[in-house]
Amino acid sequence: MRKVLIVEDDAAFRSRFADIIQSDPEFTVSAAVGSAGEGIAAIDRAAPDVLLVDLGLPDKSGIDVIRHAAKVAPHCESMVVTVFGDEAHVLASIEAGATGYLLKDASADQFLASIRELVAGGSPISPVIARGLLRRFVPNPVVANNESNLSDREREILKLVAKGFNFGEIGGILGISPHTVTSHIKKIYRKMAVHSRGEAVYEAQRMGLLDSWPAVHVSQLGNVGPKPANGKKT
Repeated sequence: MRKVLIVEDDAAFRSRFADIIQSDPEFTVSAAVGSAGEGIAAIDRAAPDVLLVDLGLPDKSGIDVIRHAAKVAPHCESMVVTVFGDEAHVLASIEAGATGYLLKDASADQFLASIRELVAGGSPISPVIARGLLRRFVPNPVVANNESNLSDREREILKLVAKGFNFGEIGGILGISPHTVTSHIKKIYRKMAVHSRGEAVYEAQRMGLLDSWPAVHVSQLGNVGPKPANGKKT
């Protein structure tokens, strides 16, 4: 049975990842911790076979944990599991020793399949991340031609999506109906040539549309409800 170490500061995601892993008899969770320091200590203590690590940890970057695992536990396969996948972090993670890179919106089946691929010697990477790396050499003409065509309202909604709000909350904040939000989201996906929230956020970050917005953990959204609608229509 292969030991998996989870280093993720968001308790909801940490619990979800642990439940998925424990559902497969091939794997067991050796530890599930919320900081880089705890992750490094767990590597020294348990020498896991697989490291699943977020990058935005409260004390250090997850890249420091990957680098430590590569140094003291060279047999350990490291995979980043994150919300954002900008090129700089992807390349830094790979240089540190990561052999996989997965967005958090992956399904349970995709999550387990990626871990199996990792331990089998593969390098699982979310398709949108792989596409972003390829664009370093061949730009995507669809996105290049349409990224500047997002309306102000679409950019506003995209930023709220990136902050973790659901369609109902976005509608409440902007004073529009969830149906209108959905219509805008469909237009955003079409213009950006993406098919999911994770891909849209990745592309938005790559294009610099989110630079002025701080990252918000899902755990922080529990106390944030939709603001009252102001009656305005789009």
